[in-house]
Amino acid sequence: MLNDDGTLDGQRTVVVGAGVLGTVHALFALMRGAEVVHLERDLAPHGATVRNFGLIWVSGRASGAELKLALRSRELWQEIGERVPGVGFRANGSLSLVNTDAEMQVAKRALARDDADERGFELLSRNDVVKRNPALRGTFEAGLLCDRDAAVESRVALGALRDAMAATGRYEYLAGRELVGMADHEVVDHRGVHHRGDQVWLCVGATISGFAAELFEGEPLRRVRLNMAETEPLQRTLTTSVANGDSFRYYPGFRADASELLDPQESLASRYAVQLLCQQRLHGGLTIGDTHEADEPGLFETYDAPMTLIVQAARELIGDDLPAIERRWSGVYHQVVPAVDEIYYRRDLARGVTAITGAGGRGMTLAPAIAEESFI
Repeated sequence: MLNDDGTLDGQRTVVVGAGVLGTVHALFALMRGAEVVHLERDLAPHGATVRNFGLIWVSGRASGAELKLALRSRELWQEIGERVPGVGFRANGSLSLVNTDAEMQVAKRALARDDADERGFELLSRNDVVKRNPALRGTFEAGLLCDRDAAVESRVALGALRDAMAATGRYEYLAGRELVGMADHEVVDHRGVHHRGDQVWLCVGATISGFAAELFEGEPLRRVRLNMAETEPLQRTLTTSVANGDSFRYYPGFRADASELLDPQESLASRYAVQLLCQQRLHGGLTIGDTHEADEPGLFETYDAPMTLIVQAARELIGDDLPAIERRWSGVYHQVVPAVDEIYYRRDLARGVTAITGAGGRGMTLAPAIAEESFI
């Protein structure tokens, strides 16, 4: 695919899907010198790729290949943020706050691992937590700091990248184009337009239908539902992202130790796989969540019960003056099924046509490194 000089000069790349995976594939193709046509079913992406915290979450990634990918992606996000300030990149780090002896033991085991320095782990006392993040006024005993974690503004980052790409003169964004067909080196949209390229990347999310859905029937992918909310502005600044001890249960970097050491969650929290993550947006509001429930086909309601638990957990860490909820939402993402030992899904569907999806709840974290792998 690459020219002998390692560029894509003179080549044409077609990208389907304007979520984070599709957008960074378009970006990397442009950086290599290609002309890029970028198709999106909606006017702008509004799936899980923008309904998230914007966390670049190194701390909880599995040791080995996944952590390596996350660390490389963290470097790439910083480079992207320096070139395109509108993505809102900030190297704010994270604090996973612990309240029990068992959670403390999980944190200590993480600190003792061989890759603890790569993740930037440090176990802080309550006093040191408050020095690092004075806005925290709740109940906690200590905190596991990961200074490699970072964040971007997920709602505006992709638009900022599209604007920057358009300024090159080699990028065309075609919104409102549904995928209805595919052949070697090309895809067809619902208007009957054939988009041909030296390489086509299908970076579609989980909210797909029609021909796009048919492409993934029987593949090792599942749909996972998240529930999140955003508060009114907090009148002080959270200097880090924040998680509670329940987050240890749901990230592979901690999961084995958490399963051994932590008591089971109460039934409602377990049913929805609730954890607390909290990220302050640049406008001051807090994004809080989330759940990891299996998506049920046809389910359109969002339930208040898991959000009640999330708000309670946020108040316990932030303080009783947690601002009122301003908005709430749900989203669905594609994830490679746990039985398959793959970090994300990559398949060649035809000559010159490759599908990339299934990074699950780590898509924002891993997307730039996944795209870089596509252009090696």
